[in-house]
Amino acid sequence: MKVIIAGAGFGGLRLARQLSNKPGFEIVLIDRFNYHQFQPLFYQVATAGLDASNISFPLRKVFQKSKNVRIRLASLKAVQPGENKVITDSEEIFYDVLVLATGADTNFFGNQQLANHAFPMKSTVEALQIRHRLLQLFENAHTIKDESTLQRLMNIVVVGGGPTGVEVSGALAEMKKYVLPKDFPELDFSRMNIYLLEGSPKTLASMSEKASAKSAGYLNKLGVKLLTNTLVKDYDGENVVLQDDKTIASSTVIWAAGIKGNIPNGIDISLIARGNRIKVDRQCRVQGHSNIYALGDLAYMETDGYPNGHPQVAPVAIQQADLIAGNLRLIEKKANPERLYQFSYRDKGSMATVGRNLAVVDVPKPRLHLSGFFAWLIWMSLHLMLILGVKNRFFVFINWLYNYVTYDQNLRLIFKEFNRKEPEKK
Repeated sequence: MKVIIAGAGFGGLRLARQLSNKPGFEIVLIDRFNYHQFQPLFYQVATAGLDASNISFPLRKVFQKSKNVRIRLASLKAVQPGENKVITDSEEIFYDVLVLATGADTNFFGNQQLANHAFPMKSTVEALQIRHRLLQLFENAHTIKDESTLQRLMNIVVVGGGPTGVEVSGALAEMKKYVLPKDFPELDFSRMNIYLLEGSPKTLASMSEKASAKSAGYLNKLGVKLLTNTLVKDYDGENVVLQDDKTIASSTVIWAAGIKGNIPNGIDISLIARGNRIKVDRQCRVQGHSNIYALGDLAYMETDGYPNGHPQVAPVAIQQADLIAGNLRLIEKKANPERLYQFSYRDKGSMATVGRNLAVVDVPKPRLHLSGFFAWLIWMSLHLMLILGVKNRFFVFINWLYNYVTYDQNLRLIFKEFNRKEPEKK
């Protein structure tokens, strides 16, 4: 059975590892990056807490000992279900089974001006771009004499009060308090404002009321200006325009307000649900197709417990990958179709960190809410376990330990691309 897996995120990578070295399978794993990215820690790369290599792991290294998994560094352009073929930017590949695990990208809700000027954070490259932007801002600040221009530079706006927005806001606030004043003693950081804008009445809307309230309290404690029930209408690179036409002067906006599925061309438009997700059945098969699956952020599955689809988080993708792997093994053995598994999500809880010693954890069974230092330790431990590679875990732990002891980070590097000098003409 030739299985093409498009996407090496949490779900795609898990499925490839589950089928690795299993007899009867030939696996082709396609991704536009040659490494797996640990998305929950993008914000720490963006705020110079971790190096990009600490949260990235080469795909070919993962499958060095695999006899049946092959990697293709390419972008998926289109699917042709009638011919059982996918088209990438470099080749055409036929399949027996196709698994779409292409994940989600930033959703600017059709506002091209926002897309042009705001900074998304859905890849390691984008996190590095934010880091470069933040550090360069303060290097430039020394030369700015105009007060309004300087204030615009010192205002940083984060849009979206979910886990990503809360975590990056908290990290920026800690940089403002512990790091930046030591690096730039000439600047007055009491003028630096970190705004977190959230359209709903609370932060961490998907978590419990206690977690939302605690996170808001932690953000206020760190000095973040939290504005709930606040929608962004536009941003031109200099001023954020809110729904009520009020403005916030800022030259840096980090967009963490929404995501949309990465659907390749060739998928019937009638199968696309809200959020740009693909409708699937309880076995994660794309509706109307027996050999095309979708999982993770891309899959829209309605169940009694989740009538609007499952949350777009890593545990869902991992559990769906396990289900697909089990079903494909049964299909390869020509088992009775009635034996195939139906997906049922096991919610093990959710968590978010706001800053040093500050985190919130919700556990559904038994219903339990934790916050503060103990929750922060749980958050760190779980993330360390989920990172691929012993070496990566070691370096992440060392970076965290160094940061905790010294109240500092050592990764504030600005890499610039210089043009090579042209040879002089004789």
